[in-house]
Parts: sequence; C-alpha cells; structure tokens
Amino acid sequence: MDSLFRNSARVLNAVTLHYHRYIYDSIDWDSRLICITGPRGTGKTTLMLQYIKENFLNRDKALYVSLDNIWFTQNSLIDLAEKFYNYGGTHLFIDEVHRYPTWSIEIKNIYDSFPDMHVVFTGSSILKIYQSGADLSRRVINYNLSGLSFREYLLFEHKLDFPVISLIDLLKNHASIASEITSKVKILPEFKRYLEYGYYPFYKEGLKTYLSRLQNVVNTILDSDLPAVEPVEYATIQKIKKMLMILSSLVPYTPNINQLSGEIESNRANTIKYLGYLERAGLIKMLSLYQKGMGLLTKPEKIYLDNTNLLYALTNIHVNIGNVRETFFANQLSVKHAINTSKQGDFQVDGKWLFEIGGSRKTFDQIKDLEDSYIAVDEVETGHGHKIPLWLFGFTY
Repeated sequence: MDSLFRNSARVLNAVTLHYHRYIYDSIDWDSRLICITGPRGTGKTTLMLQYIKENFLNRDKALYVSLDNIWFTQNSLIDLAEKFYNYGGTHLFIDEVHRYPTWSIEIKNIYDSFPDMHVVFTGSSILKIYQSGADLSRRVINYNLSGLSFREYLLFEHKLDFPVISLIDLLKNHASIASEITSKVKILPEFKRYLEYGYYPFYKEGLKTYLSRLQNVVNTILDSDLPAVEPVEYATIQKIKKMLMILSSLVPYTPNINQLSGEIESNRANTIKYLGYLERAGLIKMLSLYQKGMGLLTKPEKIYLDNTNLLYALTNIHVNIGNVRETFFANQLSVKHAINTSKQGDFQVDGKWLFEIGGSRKTFDQIKDLEDSYIAVDEVETGHGHKIPLWLFGFTY
C-alpha cells in the first residue's frame, strides 16, 4: 500500500493547476459517489488530480489509485479501501475502473460498508455504468467529459478566458460577441489549428507527434479498453478497426448496413453492435433524422467521426473541408444539445433550430423562408442576421 501512496504523491506533484476543464466547477464534489466517464485522452485523470491537489492539504486523507496498477493483481480494491479507511482516509479517487473486472461490485461494497468514505472514479466512455453487475444507479452521480471546445483551446493555448455562450444568446447576439472576441485574437488561424490538433489536451505535449499519438489512442481504445468492457475477441476487434477506417474515408456516411456488413465480413446485427461500440468509445457520432414522436427512434441517417482531429489522424487522403465543418458543428453542439440531421438543412438542433453549414459564399437557397433557420459560415470573423461564424459554435461549453 505504501507504493500506492508514493505513486499518488508523484502524480500529484506533476499535475498543473493553471486551467480547469469545463465540468470541473459543475461537479458536486461533496457527493459520496461520483463517476466521470469520457473518451480516452480528454483529461479525466487530470480533473481528479487537480481537485485533490487544491483541496487536501493533508494528503493522508485522499488517495489516488489507478486500477491498471500491478498492485491490484494480488490485492483487491475493497481491501485497499478498508486499510485506507482504518488509517483515517476519507476520499478515494479511482482511475481506469474498466480495467478491473469486479469494479462495480466492490465500489458498491465500499459505498455501503464505509458511510464516511467518498469515492470518485473514472472509466472509459464505453462503460455501461447503469448496466453493471452491481446496482449503482441509485448511488452514483455521473458526469461525462468531452474533449476541448474551441473556447477551452484558446484558454489552454493563449490564456484567453472567454465565457461560455448559450446557444440562445449566440443566435441573438453573435455579431457583438464575435466582434468582442476577434478584437483580442486572430481567430481564423487559431480555428484552423484547433480543427487539426486542438481537441485532446495532450496536444500540449508536442505537435509533431500529436496525430500519431492520437492513432495510438484509437488503438488502445479498441485493443484494450473495449475488450475490458465487452466480450469481444481479436477477430472482432480487427473487423471493428476495418469498419472505422472505412468510415473515416467516407464520412459523412449515409449508412448502408448490408453493404458495410459485407465489407467487414459480418452479419447485420453485429455490424449495428460494432457501430454502437465505436460511438460509445467517442470515435464516431451517429445522427438520426429529426422527426416528431416515435420517428426519433429511426436508424442513423449519417455517421461522422466524433471530432475533427480524428479526421486528420485517420484519413490518409486529403481531408474534405466540408466534412471538417460539419464534424466540428456536430461535435461542439452535441455536448449540450440534441442534434439530428434534417431533410431541409444539414442539422436540426433541439428540434427547433435548423442549420446549414458552409463556406463564406454559402447562401440561404436551401432553407429560405423556413422559421428559425441559420447558416454557420466558415472563413469569416463576424456575421450578420442569420449568418453566424462557424467558429463561434465552439464557445457553447
């Protein structure tokens, strides 16, 4: 156990406190059981370490452990919790729970057996918290962490701390908001850089190796995280990888499940299951056509890669700028809003607002005379009326 305390102290000393991710202040850290999920590489570990470093002068009260530590090959999580509690520990921060087969049962036992113990744990976005072996649904408060918004990227990169803008405020006041922001930064070059390498916080560790590291993250998700959560074999993982590479060259892709099944030599049911794995892993985004009522349950109308950085990392051919624009819009808006495709425009947001995405010459021809319709325009600093700069939608979280 001493080795775990030494490791905890080591990683705490290394973590910086300069910037917090967008969900940091919204987490109710006083809750007894907190789960933070999200795609690999988005900063879940840093989030926990920052909280410990800022709030525990007495480090004996808080302990950070990662369940992929070799210590847990011969020791159980529940035994650790008991020893930690007996020595006066009050807050246990657990990383990578999906690497530990009985995580849900043991966390439930910790919660029930030690009423004064607070537990925060992180896991892959593939994890099904509410379908785990133990009933945690009545106990846990779950938070999901996405990658950096464009707003956060400007904070990380240039210490420019702009406020979050609600979508309603953005639609009404975008011209004045954009003017205020562009008076402080050359926004278009920064936006271009963000689209290529600004979504995952680890870009700060070196741009030259960023895209190759992102490819390694994708491989780790599929080779290691997925088998830790789902009963998939090596041959299945290879099919899922092949599917991802096919999708990366076709996005936005209108699904033909039978054709896709043939490409990866799988049946229809498994192909649909594999698509679900990729979406939960934060690698793709499936959007259905917006329809009222039961129509909301229709099959995916389009499939995108989850974020623009994945486009640059996985696409061997020239990246299509139209795909980049649509992927950015879907990625940023989906964090706080329901987003669907639409027959009359590119996207329907919250069942109300209709958006077309395009370059500076984009017109209203396709959505003219439609109520609550807008154009998200790339390559412009400011807009007017219902034409809004595309980059500004990166300030919504």
